[in-house]
Amino acid sequence: MIKKVILILVMACPFSGVNGSVEYDSRAITINGQRRILISGSIHYPRSAPEMWPDLIQKAKDGGLDVIQTYVFWNGHEPSRGQYYFEGRYDLVKFINLVHQAGLYVHLRLGPYVCAEWNFGGFPVWLKYIPGINFRTDNKPFKAEMRKFTRKIVNMMKEEKLFETQGGPIILSQIENEYGPMEYELGAPGRSYTKWAARMAVGLQTGVPWIMCKQDDAPDPIINTCNGFYCDYFSPNKAYKPKMWTEAWTGWYTEFGGPVPTRPAEDMAFSVARFIQKGGSFVNYYMYHGGTNFGRTAGGPFIATSYDYDAPLDEFGLLRQPKWGHLKDLHRAIKLCEPALVSSDPVLLKLGNSQEAHIFKSSSGSCAAFLANYDSSSYATVSFQNMHYNLPPWSISILPDCKNTVYNTARVGAQSVAMKMTPVYQDFIWESYNEDTAAMDDSAFTLVGLVEQVNTTRDVTDYLWYITQVKIDSDEDFLTSGKNPVLTVLSAGHAIHVFVNGQLAGTAYGSLEDPKLTFSEGVDLRAGVNNIALLSIAVGLPNVGPHFETWNAGVLGPVTLNGLNEGRRDLTWQNWSYKIGLRGETLNLHSLAGSSSVEWVEGAYVHDNEPLTWYKTNFDAPPGNEALALDMGSMGKGQVWINGESIGRYWPAYKAAEGACGGECSYSGYYTEKKCSVNCGEPSQRWYHLPRSWLKPKANLMVVLEEMGGDPRWVSLVKREIGSVCADIHEWQPTLLNWKLRTSGAVNKPLRPKAHLWCAPGQTISSIKFASFGTPLGQCGNYTQSSCHASKSYDVFQKECVGQPGCVVTVEPDRFGGDPCPDVMKKLSVEAICS
Repeated sequence: MIKKVILILVMACPFSGVNGSVEYDSRAITINGQRRILISGSIHYPRSAPEMWPDLIQKAKDGGLDVIQTYVFWNGHEPSRGQYYFEGRYDLVKFINLVHQAGLYVHLRLGPYVCAEWNFGGFPVWLKYIPGINFRTDNKPFKAEMRKFTRKIVNMMKEEKLFETQGGPIILSQIENEYGPMEYELGAPGRSYTKWAARMAVGLQTGVPWIMCKQDDAPDPIINTCNGFYCDYFSPNKAYKPKMWTEAWTGWYTEFGGPVPTRPAEDMAFSVARFIQKGGSFVNYYMYHGGTNFGRTAGGPFIATSYDYDAPLDEFGLLRQPKWGHLKDLHRAIKLCEPALVSSDPVLLKLGNSQEAHIFKSSSGSCAAFLANYDSSSYATVSFQNMHYNLPPWSISILPDCKNTVYNTARVGAQSVAMKMTPVYQDFIWESYNEDTAAMDDSAFTLVGLVEQVNTTRDVTDYLWYITQVKIDSDEDFLTSGKNPVLTVLSAGHAIHVFVNGQLAGTAYGSLEDPKLTFSEGVDLRAGVNNIALLSIAVGLPNVGPHFETWNAGVLGPVTLNGLNEGRRDLTWQNWSYKIGLRGETLNLHSLAGSSSVEWVEGAYVHDNEPLTWYKTNFDAPPGNEALALDMGSMGKGQVWINGESIGRYWPAYKAAEGACGGECSYSGYYTEKKCSVNCGEPSQRWYHLPRSWLKPKANLMVVLEEMGGDPRWVSLVKREIGSVCADIHEWQPTLLNWKLRTSGAVNKPLRPKAHLWCAPGQTISSIKFASFGTPLGQCGNYTQSSCHASKSYDVFQKECVGQPGCVVTVEPDRFGGDPCPDVMKKLSVEAICS
């Protein structure tokens, strides 16, 4: 026992400061002498406009968060070696100060490797070309650059007095990121690097603890932490370290060509409650607001521009209900238990085959209990301290006084919301400019053979032209037979457009799972010299994997023609000319000045899938303050800019497979990223977030680069708003308000729960789409009535809600015409249309 105490004191001492202190022991992080159960959420500053930051932070605080967690994005802050950038979306100090002003803490994940589905994992591309470098291993050049950047950020934070020990909000730092699997691959050099990174970080003397996530052998005093969909199984590598969950995945990222993953609010709450009941004291939602991969920041490759992540705050910064509200209620319930949670280890009590209780008691007499039912299909009635509790499948009930239930993870009290995209501007007047697929410029060069794309472009552009010529004799048999020869191109990825004599001959692309591709199609060649132009396209650089800096992209061959009189002709090792990027990029056509440098064709539209066309238009900002997006559903693949700011890559032509979504999604049972997918058979991403702060009142410039031949006439500007709101409330559902009234002595029996329906500011409830008290089926947007239905279910909502911005209705049988099915547990489901 004495040894354990000494260890705790030793661990606490390095993190003490004048203005504050951050320490830890086996139970929790201690801030200024107080143990805390900390609820955190990831908001990445470059994935939203700075004008959005205050609202995002306030909504996180309103949702019950204590901490905002963010990575630090090296390639955004040091785009060129030794040249730093901390402005606009990369104003890290401004972001942290806004968090501080809101009264929240910061967990700064310095990395500087971030993964994060971010281009090149957050590493600047110039890092790849330092002689002798190998990423993330015991490599002297890499460690020198990593130490330099890490020290740069730490010193900046110190200068701004942003660490908690200086009176600032930063209470935790992270070095490296999910390195454990990499260390396993690398062996001894990986283990040596881990120890070096830990020593380097601690030596920077931030005054706050450092963590390493997914790093079982994190050296003392660094805390090892867990990432995953569930982390209740996790234990730190030393008994005196707290149990921390740095990434509780709220959903999953979207990839071009894949369905959109979602995660039920009930299972998200269940996983967090399960972690807390096992002694967890720090939970961070990854993501709390996912945001947008603006510009060319998406990695992967094939990561979509949207980084929504099914987070409690959606990509546009709006509340995702019921997830935001259900988790807010969870956080309030956990905080009621905090005195007991930080004072003792949980005591486990078995209540059945798949049911158990975790009980916490403090020396002052506070008691909290978590009652769990792990059965994924059956309800369970359990006896605990001489009382009976009904537990839905795959759920946990929270009892802050070891007696009264205030919250159950499977019982959602928050309203659900169905969002809609409403057009606000559709009549764009477009002008066009076509790329010349054979034009060369001063940057072009010719070599024998094929070159790797990233090493050639240095990732300044997605595009690299490979151009060669093929001479066809007039006596070739295919010229009279009509059977075209087949051009076969093998590429390391990621996409390719093939042009023969200036005409698009076809397109091929890979996927996130296999970025490599093969183009093999018949091509229309003529007698004489033919021009073959291959436009190779990168769709984000890799962000994860052993030695990902060595991974290739582009046309590496072989490139062959089959079906000639000679049989097979290998084009791989003949002369190839190379041109980096597109002419429109060189001319900066996306900018106001650049767009004025060429002759645009007015009123020209794509009728025959004309590829490689630039479009521009001007439009006025719509009134209001609703979140905006571009509907790019009619386009193929390309990029879009507003007033010179890049919204990012779009690719509606790449649709998710029809059968990839499976059947109905149940909240119960273990979740994986493929369990609850939606959008199959549809574009992986149709709407592209346009921050309002990018717009001027008048004459906004939109420029679109279309690679494949989409139709811009159907592009529209839409606003994201609430379409309908729903409540799904079970009879006698536990609520925090009921518990507070009972414990205060205001009432001595359970109160009926209430259905809350609220439209967005400026909207009112125009009609009731559905209402049923009984045993209705379905979910928000597709409710159906069952045989157990109270006849006057609609009446009360028609009377109290229609014409109002919102309403509150008590779930009481008499209000709906009486009990439609006695002795059956009932619920109320209602959907109201907002307009």
